[in-house]
Amino acid sequence: MKLPGRVDGSFCGAVLVTRSTAGVARNNVFPRPHAARDAPETRSRPAQPTASPITNQGFFCPRSSQWLLSTFMPGLETHKHRTAPAQNPRRTARAYGTAAASHALHGPGTRQRLPPPAVVQDKDKMLSYVDQSDVGSAEEYFEFYRDPYRRGYAAPDGPRLQVSENKRDVQFPSKDETAMVREETQPVLDRLQAAIGQRLRHPHRYSLDEIYKLYCQLPEPRMLCLTWQWRNRLLKVMGTPQKRDMDSMLRYFALVADVKNAGLTLRRSQWNFALAFATKYAARASTQEMESALRIWKEMEKEAHMMGNEVTFNILFDVAAKAGNFTLADMIYKEMEKRGIEFNRFHHVSLIHYFGLKLDSGGVRAAYREMVESGEMIDTVVLNCVISGLLRCGEEAAAEETYQRMKNDHDMASEMPQKDYMMNKVVTKVLMMFSRVGKQHPELKKSFQTNVRLAPDLRTYKLLVNHYATRVGNLQKVAQYLDEMKHLKIAIHPTIFLALFKGFYMHGGYPGSDWSEQRLQGVLAGFYQAHDERGADFRIDQWVVIWALRAVKKCSSNEALIQTFESMSQRWVISPERQQFMHALFQNILHDKDLKSTRNDGLEQMRSKDAQWF
Repeated sequence: MKLPGRVDGSFCGAVLVTRSTAGVARNNVFPRPHAARDAPETRSRPAQPTASPITNQGFFCPRSSQWLLSTFMPGLETHKHRTAPAQNPRRTARAYGTAAASHALHGPGTRQRLPPPAVVQDKDKMLSYVDQSDVGSAEEYFEFYRDPYRRGYAAPDGPRLQVSENKRDVQFPSKDETAMVREETQPVLDRLQAAIGQRLRHPHRYSLDEIYKLYCQLPEPRMLCLTWQWRNRLLKVMGTPQKRDMDSMLRYFALVADVKNAGLTLRRSQWNFALAFATKYAARASTQEMESALRIWKEMEKEAHMMGNEVTFNILFDVAAKAGNFTLADMIYKEMEKRGIEFNRFHHVSLIHYFGLKLDSGGVRAAYREMVESGEMIDTVVLNCVISGLLRCGEEAAAEETYQRMKNDHDMASEMPQKDYMMNKVVTKVLMMFSRVGKQHPELKKSFQTNVRLAPDLRTYKLLVNHYATRVGNLQKVAQYLDEMKHLKIAIHPTIFLALFKGFYMHGGYPGSDWSEQRLQGVLAGFYQAHDERGADFRIDQWVVIWALRAVKKCSSNEALIQTFESMSQRWVISPERQQFMHALFQNILHDKDLKSTRNDGLEQMRSKDAQWF
């Protein structure tokens, strides 16, 4: 191996280590490469005067120099008895390790006798000293340590998830291209396809958990057992649950992982489902959900090279606003304008909600006016968003005026059918279709808007009851809205009772309060009656039970608290793993270890993320 000029003299420097670093720098023993190129010219110069013994002591010695030459460069002593041709200065610089060694070899007056040339060492004999079995090249080992994934410290980088709307990617695999399904697996596949079809037509007949359990019975890779049509249907039903919670999010992301591992692609709508799950599985958006949304958006556009559409930006704008990052929401709004993405119904509603979160009632009104002027259909959902924003801004009178117009200006309000999950989806699609047709044919828009229902619904009364029960503490207003719900034939919901229990905890427990113990017992009796009459349609979850127990503890006695817990435990729908937590919480409430019975603590609990119910 040839040694470059920049490491000249390393042999001498490694052996003669008795010289201090300062001394080496002072005497310039190891010349730089450009000085080594002048070595032939140096040989013709007379020898320099010998330095003082103190300065050079222990470093330059003729015997040491001769020993080094005979050990590391055998046979070089024969060159001085020949007439050598002119040498390349660069080769000369590499042939002699140091200026001192060069001077010892070619300097005048050198008469030391050199030992005979050393015998050339046998290569095979040298290799026999170290076992060479299963040894590759040094370059292979360099590559081994450059790549950490080959060292086993991290999992190998598997297939990357791709988003594509290419027809060849979307429509793969076909029936002929699917993986071979064994005979015993075909019944499972048939049941899975039947369950998916039933779920699309009748969402209440099959739960998503049952469909996912059937899917997990397929052999891996499971996604290759399904044709592209059934894969799209499966991702659609799993990506559009009635409520986006933690369980539904984990199920959908497990399916996304199977798509990636099978080497398949996601469609943009399916990627938007994942984005919605990352932001809306919790009741209130936080910084973590916002960062998850931005990371998925980046992966979608930068890695998969699939640009977001209006749905993508609506999700991003919504989560930025709910997380309180209004600067990011403004940036997303500007990016939509830059890309020329037009606002649809969802964007206008999100903008109204955005100004409500900023406590800007003027912005709420301006966003509503812009939605009306853009030709979008106005329905109960839009007006509920306006009422929510006005109540948040403290303008109860303006919210009450909007509510009265919703209630009085529609003759068919009392005959309006009760909405459910499928009805809401159908109504939304119809309203968006009305908007598109109305923009192309303005003369039809008035008739379309006439047929849109504007009467208050359950969501309207949730907003009003929650505001007047918890923030204002006006029991008379709450009773008024409950009577009007009954008049409009809107079925009572457990979340209405949740707001009432919070109101008793916040404003009851002292003499002369309207939120008295007798009224609380009446509310509990109505709560039990509603559950006994409606059964599974009146689901009692843990938060209703928690606030009912807190209200009874605040307004009544421990005996009433124990009786309430027993009655609730006979009716609630709580998973077994959470029931132990409920019993522990009951003991804390019973022994005054849960929350202090003060207004401030109650308000703080109401602002917590888990206590939000809408």
